[in-house]
Amino acid sequence: MNRFTHSETPLHGLILLQRHPIGDQRGYLERLFCGDTLAPLLHGQAIAQINHTLTAQAGTVRGLHFQSPPHAETKLVTCLRGEVFDVAVDLRQGSPTFLRWHAERLSAANHRTLVIPEGFAHGLQTLTADCELLYLHTAAYCAAAEGALNAVDPRLGIAWPLPVAERSTRDQTHPWLTDDFLGMAI
Repeated sequence: MNRFTHSETPLHGLILLQRHPIGDQRGYLERLFCGDTLAPLLHGQAIAQINHTLTAQAGTVRGLHFQSPPHAETKLVTCLRGEVFDVAVDLRQGSPTFLRWHAERLSAANHRTLVIPEGFAHGLQTLTADCELLYLHTAAYCAAAEGALNAVDPRLGIAWPLPVAERSTRDQTHPWLTDDFLGMAI
């Protein structure tokens, strides 16, 4: 049995992964990752780091974060508890979808993972309280390569489904886009 199926989104390279749990009256078993099966989506990269987050309040926005080359990363984002509006923004220099965003609802109930390739910024809004997410990264975090966009930048025009209830101080201070922003050369 295939434990995963995947589909393209409107942004080339951004993939929605559907996990297929196997269950019975006791519950279910769900494969979150399989290196052999998912290798084509990772383009030969291995998972280098795994992070787990808990966000307590519904309406909280995290992001929009990215890592610049040579520390650019592919991320696999999975919601283990609750529901989030998960957003990826194309920052690839020369991309026909440059600065366009796409969002998917990820939840414990829908068994979806968003595969976010190198050259994208990532953020989310919690739609329920006490959301837990699991992040698999193909590169370890590097502070010198960290970048971010402001999640409420009107130039991006992200349609957050809830009023923004909370953002970290750091996320509130991320810059807005300027006309000289050319994106990332990937």
